[in-house]
Amino acid sequence: MTGDLHILVDELDAGTRLDSFLGGQDSCPTRSACARLIEAGAVAVNGETNLSKKYCVAAGDRISVELPEEREPGAVIPQAIPLDIRFEDEHLIVLSKQRGLVCHPAHGHADGTLANALVYHCGLEHLGTLQGEDRPGIVHRLDRDTTGLMLAAKDDATQRALQDLIRLRTLDRRYIALVHGYIAHDEGTIDTGIARSTRDRVKMAVSDDPFARQAITTFRVLERFDAERFDEGYTLVECHLYTGRTHQIRVHMRHINHPLVGDPLYGKGSERADLGLTRQFLHSWRVKFAHPVTGEEIECRDTLPWDLAAALEELEDRSLGRTEAGEDIVPQLMG
Repeated sequence: MTGDLHILVDELDAGTRLDSFLGGQDSCPTRSACARLIEAGAVAVNGETNLSKKYCVAAGDRISVELPEEREPGAVIPQAIPLDIRFEDEHLIVLSKQRGLVCHPAHGHADGTLANALVYHCGLEHLGTLQGEDRPGIVHRLDRDTTGLMLAAKDDATQRALQDLIRLRTLDRRYIALVHGYIAHDEGTIDTGIARSTRDRVKMAVSDDPFARQAITTFRVLERFDAERFDEGYTLVECHLYTGRTHQIRVHMRHINHPLVGDPLYGKGSERADLGLTRQFLHSWRVKFAHPVTGEEIECRDTLPWDLAAALEELEDRSLGRTEAGEDIVPQLMG
């Protein structure tokens, strides 16, 4: 079972609980499995994530379900994969994910994932399993070749609370991206629908389809770099996610004609213009949130990995100057 499912509620089903309604659809799993999908944030009603399985559907509601990828059978086995942990207590972990690490087992990635590493580090019984026992501890995902900070939960209550922070847009996640071209405005907001591409099912796309899920990204410019013969110049930006759609920053920056440097899916496909990078220049550099149990303010920051730092250093002589935000942030990124 894989892909996205879209359902339009008719009059006959109005008033039915969301989990019961989904469980009654031929293309959906059981009611209990649907309830877990709802709690994991995989179900949207009229473009907005809905975490309440008790929600009563209304005639005309547009319901989207992100069905899980095809997965290899079997439990997640513990594997001694190094974890770069920045904060840990009995409830949660903040870690820096390395390049090339898939977040959880899926078709083609039966093991060697972050989930396998978490099971080795914590034990399966000490990880939240709201998203299923094959995704232990996972709160949100980073693409395989996107690096940086992400969260893991050690119990179901913490996992649910952290997902609520994401849904309520109070978990502050900041990413660094180097994009092609010169962005003239120092700040901007991109607010669109995002859905699976109808041309290429591997990709996501900006869409005005009624079932598209709302995606909001704000950005601010940190530094601009002059153009040369084989490129259009570059802009270093900090992106702030208010939603967490698949490939959101990559899709949004492509939408405004400033694709990420090195992006194999949405980029320019020019090795020279991509500064030799073979993966997207995207790094989760800061997370900030109120601890869901203790109330403590947790803030972690992460410098750029070597390959992204090297690409940025290559552009140093072409800098057109940093913004005020850039003067503050860029030195922190370079360590």
